[in-house]
Amino acid sequence: MSDIFIIAEAGVNHNGDIKLAKKLIDAAKSTGADAVKFQTFKAESLVSKVAQKADYQKQATETDESQLEMLKKLELSFSDFKDLKKYCEGKEILFLSTPFDFDSIDFLESLEMPIYKVPSGEITNLPYLMKIASTGKPVIMSTGMSDLDEVGLALEVLRDNGAGTITLLHCNTQYPTPFEDANIKAMLTLKERFGVAVGYSDHTLGIEAPIAAVALGATVIEKHFTLDKSMEGPDHKASLDPQELKAMVTSIRNIELALGDGIKRPSRSETSNKEVARKSIVATRNIVKGEIFTEDNLTIKRPGNGISPMKWFEVLGMSAERDFCEGELIEL
Repeated sequence: MSDIFIIAEAGVNHNGDIKLAKKLIDAAKSTGADAVKFQTFKAESLVSKVAQKADYQKQATETDESQLEMLKKLELSFSDFKDLKKYCEGKEILFLSTPFDFDSIDFLESLEMPIYKVPSGEITNLPYLMKIASTGKPVIMSTGMSDLDEVGLALEVLRDNGAGTITLLHCNTQYPTPFEDANIKAMLTLKERFGVAVGYSDHTLGIEAPIAAVALGATVIEKHFTLDKSMEGPDHKASLDPQELKAMVTSIRNIELALGDGIKRPSRSETSNKEVARKSIVATRNIVKGEIFTEDNLTIKRPGNGISPMKWFEVLGMSAERDFCEGELIEL
C-alpha cells in the first residue's frame, strides 16, 4: 500500500440502491483508491422527527421533507452491507463504512471492520467515542466544525478508552467548501499540537485542495465521489465524478513519488547531466609547459569533467606541467 491512504467516499451517493452502491465500488477500484467508504446508520436512531436539513441538503433534495425522511431514502440494510463488503473483497479494494449509532458499530464489528472513521458530527458525542474506542481498532477522525479544545477532548476520550492508532483529518463540513474556508494549514496545527498523523477530508470542488494537502504532509485523503453529479441527493453536487477522482488519485501518487525521502543529493536521473551542465577550468589560448597559470590564459567553460572552478584560486599561480591547447581542460 502507498504511504498516502486514499478513501473514496461513496457515502450515501448510492441513493439507497445496492446496485448503484456496487457501481460506486467498481468506479472507486478503477481510480486506484485504497478504500471505498459508505455510511451505516438507522435513520430513526440518527435523527429526531423535528431535525431540519442543512441548507445544502435542502438545495439538492425535496424541500418539504424532513432530515429523517431524507435519510430513510438513503438507508441500506445490514444485509446490504454484508453483500457490499463481500463485493469489495472480490474487487480487491478495502471496504469501510462510518457508523452513526451503536447498533451500526456492533454490526460493523461483526464484519471485522479494520478501521473506524469518526465523522465530524460525532466529535462531541462522548458515548459514541467511547464505544468506537472500545473496539481497539485504529481510528480516523474528522475534525470539521471543531476547535482545538474539542479535538483534544475527543482525542483524550479515544485514547483513554482503548482506541488504536489515531489519525486526525482536518475538515470543513460545508458542501461544497469555499476555497477561502478550506484552511488546509490547520492540518499542520493538528499535527504539531497533538503529535499524531494527520490528513484531510475535502469538500471543496475540484482536486486542488487534497493535492495541496498531500504536499503539506497529509497521510490520509478522503473525498466524496459520485457516478453522476446531477442525481438527486444531498452530496452528489459536491462530489467528484469517477474521471475526476482518478485524476486526483493519479496526481496524489505522482506527488507521493515527487516528495521523496528529503535527503539532498544528486538523483540517479540527473547524475549524467553533471558533465554537461557544470564547468571546468580551461585554457583560453595555447599554454606551454612551465608557463604560470593566470587569469589571462585560463577561463571557465563547459564541460564539467575537469578541475572544478571552485579551485580557481588554487590553480592560479601554479605552473603548467605540460603543453595545453586552446580550449583544453586544465590538468594538474
